[in-house]
Formats: sequence, structure tokens, C-alpha cells
Amino acid sequence: MNDTGSPAASVDLLVVGAGPTGLAIGAEALRAGLTTLVVDRGAITQALQEFPTDMTFFSTRERLAIAGIPFSIPEERPTRRQALAYYRSVAEALRIPLALHEEVTAIRKDGEGFAVTTRGRGGDRVRRSRAVAIAIGYFDTPRRLGVPGEEPPAVRHRYREPYAHYRERVVVVGGGNSAAEAALDLWRAGARVLLVHRGRALKETVKYWLRPDFENRVAAGEIEARYETRVSRFEPGRVRVTGPGGEEAIPADCTYVLLGYDPDLAFVRACGVAVDPATGIPVCDPESFETEIPGLYVAGSLQAGYATNRIFIENSREHAPRLVAHLVRRLGRA
Repeated sequence: MNDTGSPAASVDLLVVGAGPTGLAIGAEALRAGLTTLVVDRGAITQALQEFPTDMTFFSTRERLAIAGIPFSIPEERPTRRQALAYYRSVAEALRIPLALHEEVTAIRKDGEGFAVTTRGRGGDRVRRSRAVAIAIGYFDTPRRLGVPGEEPPAVRHRYREPYAHYRERVVVVGGGNSAAEAALDLWRAGARVLLVHRGRALKETVKYWLRPDFENRVAAGEIEARYETRVSRFEPGRVRVTGPGGEEAIPADCTYVLLGYDPDLAFVRACGVAVDPATGIPVCDPESFETEIPGLYVAGSLQAGYATNRIFIENSREHAPRLVAHLVRRLGRA
């Protein structure tokens, strides 16, 4: 349901971001009797749509469920496709009001509430609310190496599927779960894979079932790995790196730079929210998630700052009841 509403209408809570956390907040607000609207510049759960096509979540189905609605599938760990269908079904079942493909460009305090400027297919508009929750996640901004030549199509920062790379020479840059999983996926689809990582081994955070699979492929000579190695530049058909053996030019038909993501802190700061310069964590109350601006909340993985592997769907979904409970008290509805 895409319920854009009247520009002049005001809601109790406007949620920025229609990912799992944003939907959980919207559902909790409705359950508490608050009027709400969830706004997203993309589609519902847009970030999940950008995940690898055949991805299976690390989290189990019950850890991904929101709004008290069971994630009823036979498998223990959902696929991307199952998750997309589940979150859409939650929005439909609870009739969560949504304004999709509408980007929030500014949030400013306006009397006792907020004026939220948005830009959508119908142009610019101003929406009004008594409170705002920012739950935009961090998957919009992939981390870059910042070296010469780091541009598409030869260099990519999102991995979707391996099939186009059959018999191609593919370099994967990174040492975390995404890099290890992509390298294995590419190898199984017939690509010749070489992983480059600045660390001495894969990161300690790599899942226990991925690590031995990857390391066994390296030991067997089926996947190559260059540890303690950094990329210095990208050139047509090759990647220049520097490692323990000095400089090397690695032949490459395509390179995936999979270093994780950064939160959109520029937007958060533009909304008037203070951000810790060292950690990238927005300043907010740890219990209610309210910022120093009364009625403006920050929720979800955005709270992890630069440590984006610290907060996931399974622990950020718990932000919803605490945030809404605080807002209910603030509005005198308790």
C-alpha cells in the first residue's frame, strides 16, 4: 500500500526508512494508537533488494520476524526472496501507511512538531508530524578504497550473482563475510577467483561455516588469496597491489570491492543531530533513542556508526517498542 496522504495532514510519527526496523516502528506505533507514515526514497525494503540474488541470511527466521508476526517458512534461515515477501506481507497485514519512492531531503523543527521536506515522483512537498524516527540503515553507501581507477564497470561495490563471470578472472577485495561468500559463489560458478585482503587472514567475524570452506579452497589451490596486501590502483585488465612480495599486477576481468558500508551521516547532521566524530554514532538516549532534539529519534543500524557489523535486523528490531513507548509518554497518551 502506498498511502501518500495529504500534504497538509499531520501524523504523530513519521518514520524515515521502510526497511525492517522502520516497518517495525510503524507497526508498533499503530499498535499504540498513533498515526504514522513510513517514508522511503526507494521501494519497501530497498536495501534487501540490493543483496545478492541467492543470498541466505545468517540470522534464523525467528530472529528476523517483526511486529509479532511469525516468519513461517520451513527453512531455518530465510533466503533474500523469502525475506522480501515476509516484510511486504507484514506491511500488508497491518496496513502500515507507506510513502515510497519519496526521498526525505530535510527535517526541521516547526513549533511543537516537525516539517519534513520530501521529493517524490510528484515533486517536492512538506509533510508534518509530531515526531520523527530516522531508520535509514547504512546500505546506500558502499565503502571505497579511494584509489585511482576505482570506477565501474570493471570495479563494482555490490555483488549480486556469479553467472556472468564464468571463466573470467575475478578479484575480490575484502576479508569479511561478504567477500568470502562472494569468492566462494564465484568459484562455484566457474570463475577464476583471487581474494585480496590487507589483513593476515580473514576477519575473525567471518561465520564459522564460511571460514573452513574458503580456507579449504585456498589450500587446494582452487581460490587464490593475497593477504597483507593492499590495492594501489586499478588499470584496464589488471589490479595493481602491494604486498609482502612487493608490487604485483594481477590480471582481472572484473573486481568486486566488498568492504562493507558507511552510514549517511551527512543527512543525520543536516537534520541537526550531533554525531560522535570518532565512532560515527549519532548522539541519542540509549534507552529511548531520542536525540538532543526533542521528538527526533535515531533507530536501527544507523546507531552502529562506523561499526556496521554491530547492529543487524535481529537486534535493531527491538528498538521499535522502546522508541514508541517513549513517544507515547511524550505525547501524553500513556
